[in-house]
Amino acid sequence: MSIFKRLKEKVSKTTDSVTQKFVTGLSKTSSSMVGAMDDLFRRSRIDEELYEELEDILISADVGVNTTMELVDRLRTQVKERKIKEPQELQPLMSELILDILEQDDQGSQLKMNEEDLTVILFVGVNGVGKTTSIGKLAHKLKGEGKKVVMAAGDTFRAGAIEQLEIWGERVGVDVIKHQSGADPAAVIYDGIQAARARGADVLLCDTAGRLHSQVNLMAELKKVRRVVEREIAGGPHEVLLALDATTGQNALQQAKLFGEAVDVSGIVLTKMDGTAKGGIVVAIAHEQGVPVKMIGLGEQMDDLQPFSAEQYIHALFGTVLEKDEK
Repeated sequence: MSIFKRLKEKVSKTTDSVTQKFVTGLSKTSSSMVGAMDDLFRRSRIDEELYEELEDILISADVGVNTTMELVDRLRTQVKERKIKEPQELQPLMSELILDILEQDDQGSQLKMNEEDLTVILFVGVNGVGKTTSIGKLAHKLKGEGKKVVMAAGDTFRAGAIEQLEIWGERVGVDVIKHQSGADPAAVIYDGIQAARARGADVLLCDTAGRLHSQVNLMAELKKVRRVVEREIAGGPHEVLLALDATTGQNALQQAKLFGEAVDVSGIVLTKMDGTAKGGIVVAIAHEQGVPVKMIGLGEQMDDLQPFSAEQYIHALFGTVLEKDEK
């Protein structure tokens, strides 16, 4: 079965609206990265210059130097083993190789849910990455799945953070547990757990203050929040999600590395993917950090935060070109 037919078969199991969100949200990356590849692969022969230009295209799309080198090495090997002579045959092969990396390094993109008790999900990250917005969108998604959700305003540091979460609470129709600005975030999360249990909630989504890995006091505060959750909920927190802004490119990769060293991050929420032509950062994060991308922000609408799917990602990037080559 061709890679295009395989992808079509996989994505057909989800709704057309989800597939369209991926296609629209990743259109800039598809046009830039895959479009450049398509131009390159329509040349007359496979040579060293082609491989070098392919490296430049991938690195420019924020696939990352290490991942790019591995991808191109794998491509060289496959070209030799399959005795490929025509550059046009490289496009489906590249889509297969990228899909293989995403699938091999995927530790499970589904959010972990606690079936026995309250599920607690912590959001962490630097300021301005869309953390609070992602919490609101995830609350909307979970509520749409029939779950009762409560949000805890653990960012007591940033001016307006509590109010921002309250606005999302009103918009989505979920309760927000809060203290005054400047309060102890661990106390807010503790009260959030008690309130969520009292209200029979299924999920507690916890906001935390944006911080840099180098801010020792704030990182210690985050660890305190984690200890409170561990003490109150068996197996909690069930997810520690690091929000990263895809438009920051390699800075996002560095943040993933540093937060991964500082706290036990279980997954990535990659925001603002629709605003960048460098969506190759997904591949770099999955491969170089070994942390799964769990959610991906594909637009401004309430339902534009979607569970990450390797097949939907590859289909959105390569689908148009692969379909053209199939005909």
